[in-house]
Amino acid sequence: MGTLHKVRAFVRVKPTAQFAQDVIKFGPDNKSIDIYIKKDAKKGVVNNKQTDWSFKLDGVLHNTSQELMYETVAKKLVSEALIGYNGTIMCYGQTGAGKTYTMTGATAEYRHRGIIPRAVQQVFKAIARAVDSFITVRISYLEIYNETLCDLLSTMTGSGASDVQMAIVDCPQGVYVKGLSIHPVSDEEDALNLLFEGETNRVIAEHTLNKNSSRSHCIFTIYIESRFRVLSDVRCINSKINLIDLAGSERLSKTGSEGRVLKEAAYINKSLSFLEQIIIALADPKREHIPFRQSKLTHVLKDSLGGKCNTVLVANICGEALHVEETLSSLRFATRMKWITTEPVINVTYDSEGTVKALEKEISLLKQELAMHDSLVNRSLVTYDPLTDVQLAEIKSQIHKYLQGTIDEIEIMNFRQVQEVFRQFKLIVRQQEDEVETRLRSKYVLIDKNDFATIAAAQKVMAGAWALPKTLFRMIFFLIQEGDLPVSQAQITCI
Repeated sequence: MGTLHKVRAFVRVKPTAQFAQDVIKFGPDNKSIDIYIKKDAKKGVVNNKQTDWSFKLDGVLHNTSQELMYETVAKKLVSEALIGYNGTIMCYGQTGAGKTYTMTGATAEYRHRGIIPRAVQQVFKAIARAVDSFITVRISYLEIYNETLCDLLSTMTGSGASDVQMAIVDCPQGVYVKGLSIHPVSDEEDALNLLFEGETNRVIAEHTLNKNSSRSHCIFTIYIESRFRVLSDVRCINSKINLIDLAGSERLSKTGSEGRVLKEAAYINKSLSFLEQIIIALADPKREHIPFRQSKLTHVLKDSLGGKCNTVLVANICGEALHVEETLSSLRFATRMKWITTEPVINVTYDSEGTVKALEKEISLLKQELAMHDSLVNRSLVTYDPLTDVQLAEIKSQIHKYLQGTIDEIEIMNFRQVQEVFRQFKLIVRQQEDEVETRLRSKYVLIDKNDFATIAAAQKVMAGAWALPKTLFRMIFFLIQEGDLPVSQAQITCI
């Protein structure tokens, strides 16, 4: 069993020249954030009764570089994935708050790379340093658009995978998407090419708050498999890192969406609402059933939220006073995520084919060592192969001669012969017991247990039976047992 861990939650504030310093305050430890709102309904505050809120988190990232963000949020999780722990990082927040920038980054400058390209780089740097393991990496890229599963890398194989072929499946090892293509990569460049291919296929649209708004939830997964170079070690360590860019929650009154974009917004808000319901349910210890299947997003995230996985949330917020309601919503979601506990464990399997090869090699080495030992003690003619029919017949003949007294000992050269000698002795004893039982059954008649007069007479016979040879007496007792004769406990103990 693993150790229980709380989900870690961070807040990243999007840089802006109109930062509301009188509304948003950060704690000196960079782990708390306070929101203050004046009692003025004209400012758009719905609930005028509460004017201040305080949120405790694992870190507040304000005016933070991409590098520091990655060091704080993702580096430890990726390191633990390399030793077998599953990991999930998800970005949550309103549209235009910087989720995609945090997860993927910008291509204009190298230093603006996001979590995904930096995680890929960390994985392959670790592989280059791993001298005692074979490590393979595979990539998949899943999109959930309007409750439809889409393979963003299907164009790489020409499969054209759609929701018809793809399905979310529960299995003992966790949740996986049947039909989703998974691509092996040999280096960082191959992995980044798949990332860029998937980004090209993503669904985006323009509205008032974001010219390039992601209209879907996207999950970029890195699968890591490690095998030890030592042949005797047949362990296989498997892990995966889910890097999730959630579509942004939207207030339709602010985005001005209509037509197709409006329909997309409805699907996005609905799935995020289901996600929040799951978070609340997981935080309630009295809840017996968690409705993961009510949306495809929550079903896919089942392992990340309630399973054996290290999970980190980055809540992206905007610093302008205009978006304070959305900021409060994102902060509430982040604090609820911190209520959830997971139980990460190292995922170890054993390769059956590798086990067979390792055992065959060990047997070969033991045979060589045994042959060397026999040679040193002048037993070079001894063999350890299965006994032939001729050898079996010879052992049987020696046992009969030994029982007849014509030879004083049985020649034994290896352990197989020892086993065969014992087997032959058991057969002889069983045969003799059967012969004795047959003779006695032909001579004596079993007594009916309800025939009390005959029983009394038999008990008198039993009184004188103790002087008989022990083997014969046991057989008589066996026959009486077959007839269900009552025998005293003292007699049974003596037998």
